[in-house]
Amino acid sequence: MSIRQQFDKFFNTHSETKENHWDPKLRTHYFKTTKERGFQAVEDFFRRSSKYEIVGMSEQHGEISVNFLGRRKAFVTATIIMVQPFRTAIDLSITTESIVPFDLGYSHKLIPKIYDDLKKELAYIGTSSER
Repeated sequence: MSIRQQFDKFFNTHSETKENHWDPKLRTHYFKTTKERGFQAVEDFFRRSSKYEIVGMSEQHGEISVNFLGRRKAFVTATIIMVQPFRTAIDLSITTESIVPFDLGYSHKLIPKIYDDLKKELAYIGTSSER
């Protein structure tokens, strides 16, 4: 991890996943499901947990927005996109509420926790680097 990457990890309030993220834990995760079933599983996961409050959903766009009500408050957007039959990508974007302009990696650490919980709900295929 470069100095710039360490700086970005700890000294900002926003983290998001992408195909070729430098941190393997923050790469797009793929699940063996359809967009509709993936969307429903993500929605059900957020509804079941008292740590999340759904504030907006668009099944057409494959997005669910929630407030994370944990130790620190954060805004989470989950994007669900079917890229092939029974191969659905789920990306996460998290912005931590903070009075200072950094969260010491909190948003960065929250993404793998959400992915681990989703892996219990859906059949995990892998990340872009595992294809």
